[in-house]
Amino acid sequence: MTTAATNLSAISRLFSSSVFRQLAEKGRSPLFARLLTDSGLLDMALAAGTVGSSFDMAFAALRKAGMRDEYVYKSALTHNILLGRHSLNTACLLTEFRAGTSKADVAILNGTSTVYEIKSERDTLSRLENQLQNYRKVFAKVYVVVAEPFIDQVLELTDEDIGVMSLVRWDRVRTVREAVDRADAVCPLTIFDSLRLSEAIDILSNLGIEVPDLPNTKMRAALREKFAELQPRSVHDEMVRVLKRERSLAALGTLVDQLPQSLKPAALSTRLRLSDYDRLVSSLHTPTSKAMEWAI
Repeated sequence: MTTAATNLSAISRLFSSSVFRQLAEKGRSPLFARLLTDSGLLDMALAAGTVGSSFDMAFAALRKAGMRDEYVYKSALTHNILLGRHSLNTACLLTEFRAGTSKADVAILNGTSTVYEIKSERDTLSRLENQLQNYRKVFAKVYVVVAEPFIDQVLELTDEDIGVMSLVRWDRVRTVREAVDRADAVCPLTIFDSLRLSEAIDILSNLGIEVPDLPNTKMRAALREKFAELQPRSVHDEMVRVLKRERSLAALGTLVDQLPQSLKPAALSTRLRLSDYDRLVSSLHTPTSKAMEWAI
């Protein structure tokens, strides 16, 4: 691996959940210190002053054309759509959400459900057809968010109901083709397979369907049979209501307000305990020079 490739890999990994969790759970991250050394940005990070400033500086390097990875795209979606058009009180963000044999990069639930499949400069389109087929079974609206060079290819490869978005510079997205809302065409069984048992029970209860009193070993199979009889739109609309409540990120609002812009997407996609919030914020105020001792 070339030095440039090693540096780019290290910069990308700075924004991984592993680094974020170490900072939150321990107030220090040996992995952060090692990756910052490997990134080739150490001198700039020391000049930036603090760990939080170092993240912003690293993100500034990552967002340059040709270097943008999935995290840069997630950042644009988070700031433009979740925090721009909606809020943590009115919308829910899901990341790595199971849909059939695929996992959705980003899904936002508001009045409906919208999934965003990211294809960055570093990706290929080899799995796109299968991913879109899976997403259509769970989400009402499906978008592919692509790098500029992929736009024409994705427009040609995908059906008219699939939306296409493009990353403009690094900080905003533009809609190339609007997605069509197809909540009537989702698959209740695929939705069921994506849910926690408690969420499936809530959906049935909300639809006025009696939930059987069975041992846990038999409950999932019995509930799946119930879902097979339901109308797609009814299941979809209740899924949105239940997941918005059960997976709400509203409690993260105070924490997100205290984080540098570059780390807001990480906070919204990494599950943390409330007791970790203060430790995380404190760690970001650590001088970078002191943070480098974490690797020792």
